[in-house]
Amino acid sequence: MILKNIDILNFKNISSATLEFSRGVNCLLGMNGMGKSNLLEAIHFLSMVRPMQPVPDNAIIRHGEEMLIVKGDFISDSGAEDSIACGITKGKGKSLKRNGKEYQRFSEHIGRYPIVTVTPGDSQLVSGPGEERRKLMDMIISQAHPEYLASLIRYNRSLESRNRMLRAGVRDALLFESVENSMEEAAALIHQTRAEWVAAIAPEVEDCYSRLAGNREKTEISYRSQLSGSNMKEVLNERRAKDAVLGYTSGGIHRDDMETSLEGYSLRRLGSQGQVKTFTVALRLAIFSYLRKAKGMTPLLLLDDIFDKLDSSRVESIMKEVTSTGSFGQIFITDTNRKHLDDILAGLSGDNLLLNVHDGQFTPIH
Repeated sequence: MILKNIDILNFKNISSATLEFSRGVNCLLGMNGMGKSNLLEAIHFLSMVRPMQPVPDNAIIRHGEEMLIVKGDFISDSGAEDSIACGITKGKGKSLKRNGKEYQRFSEHIGRYPIVTVTPGDSQLVSGPGEERRKLMDMIISQAHPEYLASLIRYNRSLESRNRMLRAGVRDALLFESVENSMEEAAALIHQTRAEWVAAIAPEVEDCYSRLAGNREKTEISYRSQLSGSNMKEVLNERRAKDAVLGYTSGGIHRDDMETSLEGYSLRRLGSQGQVKTFTVALRLAIFSYLRKAKGMTPLLLLDDIFDKLDSSRVESIMKEVTSTGSFGQIFITDTNRKHLDDILAGLSGDNLLLNVHDGQFTPIH
């Protein structure tokens, strides 16, 4: 899949921009705070109806403006072209159109134009709370399986209803049963799909990490869930009295997590910054492979500040991984160092693009 072009109005510090992209590698050069990452955020917004970082909608509208809009033309691997327009207006919320037609539900858009990002904040996928890893699972699996997203939405709504009932001191068993039946059915599908996803991606992560680290280290990834060896009904019944005291649902798939290890030791506790960064890059590239197989199309790959916290040999391995085979399709890379980007482009053939970024303005560098 290719993002042919993009039109941006009032997105963060980008007041207005119209850009045509290369089908190969697109490099963005500029100092921090100039708008490099904001362009990647706009691309992500077009694909996923939200930016890469979880922020309120109004926070991504340019300061002093009342609305933003991002438009772009996607070309599928088969050559079909779609025009997407996604906007936010203060007081009115989001709008999303495909080929001029408004979506009935934003969930219909998720996964249609798959995307994979590598960002400096990815270290939280190892060192952060389980919520970060659950969000990752949900975002990736939702792109590949629409029924998963529908079950996740249903589970979260039921979870919110159950928690409200617990906080209100409701004791009516029939009321709880009506809510929990929906949770149990959704949880079964979510648990099964997450388990299958981790099992599928684990060897890919291990192989990719080994290549990036020069075959020096072995990493592992595993799925941890209260529903492993049990089911949602049993978990709820077991914790019913405790939940009544706490005022919230203490067990379920909303407590799931992924565990990561390096040479048998916890990567979270003992991994260096370079090892954590290498692992998160390997994880993202394995996710890319997973989505490509699951969707039958090549996702976009966004590499934001890829050189941070990595030695030159690992950076070289990463760039060789994503550019040598041609299987990664269209790539977007940001950096503050011209030499880094020149070195990348010097090793490539074909159509590539280098843009200078300054105060939300983009200028081609020839």
